[in-house]
Amino acid sequence: HKAIMVREFLTKKGIIVIDHPPYSPDLAPCDFWLFPKLKLPMKGNRFDTIPVIQKTSIAILKAIPADEYKKCFEKFVERFQRCIDSEGDYFE
Repeated sequence: HKAIMVREFLTKKGIIVIDHPPYSPDLAPCDFWLFPKLKLPMKGNRFDTIPVIQKTSIAILKAIPADEYKKCFEKFVERFQRCIDSEGDYFE
């Protein structure tokens, strides 16, 4: 946390802040798997309301077979290992 007020609070409460790498799209399942699955069927369509977008998104997600979700999490584990192997550098 960068905000002074937050840092002071954490120090006062004796909370140790553990450093972590910045946001990595290589490790974000939404970036490497979910968004492409949603974008492709929605491409070229015009949506007039947010509820229509929500309904369409839900239908697309429900149409994805369960084994595809399983594969996503298997890839997620592989990506963590690749991140470790690359010592935190981007790999895609």
